[in-house]
Amino acid sequence: MADAGLLLAVGGAVGLVLGLTGAGGSILAVPLLMLTLGWSLVQAAPVALIAVAAAAITGTWVAWRRSYVRYRAAALMGGLGLLFAPLGLRLAQAVPIAALTLAFSLVLVGVAVRLWRQAVHAPAETQVLRAAVAGDAEPAHGPVCKLNPATGRLIWTRPCAWVMAACGAATGLLSGLFGVGGGFVIVPALRAATELSMHSAVATSLMAIAIISSGTLAVAVVQGVALPLSTAAPFAVGAVAGMALGRVLTPYLAGPRLQQGFAVLMGGTALGVAGSALGWWTF
Repeated sequence: MADAGLLLAVGGAVGLVLGLTGAGGSILAVPLLMLTLGWSLVQAAPVALIAVAAAAITGTWVAWRRSYVRYRAAALMGGLGLLFAPLGLRLAQAVPIAALTLAFSLVLVGVAVRLWRQAVHAPAETQVLRAAVAGDAEPAHGPVCKLNPATGRLIWTRPCAWVMAACGAATGLLSGLFGVGGGFVIVPALRAATELSMHSAVATSLMAIAIISSGTLAVAVVQGVALPLSTAAPFAVGAVAGMALGRVLTPYLAGPRLQQGFAVLMGGTALGVAGSALGWWTF
């Protein structure tokens, strides 16, 4: 069994990044496990998903108390995510590990580019207290899903429902494939298609991720995937503790420079993951 102290530290690092940078931080869980423990992507994904589920459930509870969660949207995305997660799990078992790892590196690059662009073009959004999901923020101007000005709730139309469903399906597929939460998909989609503020988009994303990641783990167990709980437990505890620390530090550190630094870190991680897939080096 991997050293519990090392797993606790790595989980803490993932949680801290998640707390400081918001949605997308948990995507580092898989490559960090690969780097520190020498695991393959298939080995690391289930353990990372347990930590993602724990952090998302914690974040959802905090956000729920502040009434930021749009639970109907989260439930729709989570439900569609659960339908597509088994497909992701089956693909992960069928695709050659080198190809799967290389594909994951491309996902990392995509997230890094998005975070860098957000820091440059929307620096105010990097100040949002993502882990605490607290404060006031300007609404977006999404063309598909409007808000009822009287209630602050989404006005449901067929195009709006299709956007939520597609977002959930994509997140479930990625969750099954790579063991990632999918906030890097959900949050930008909600901001582009709806009038939700960044706080509400992050909060709603957390609930959807909690549903999808927890459900994906259940599906994995049903499909016979072994979940190393003794290994995952210290990693998950570290992730939740790191996220709590991130909530404390975010008011002092959050901003475009921090997010750009995180984007650079993710880009470097993508290079390391791609190098391992191509046989240039091994973790």
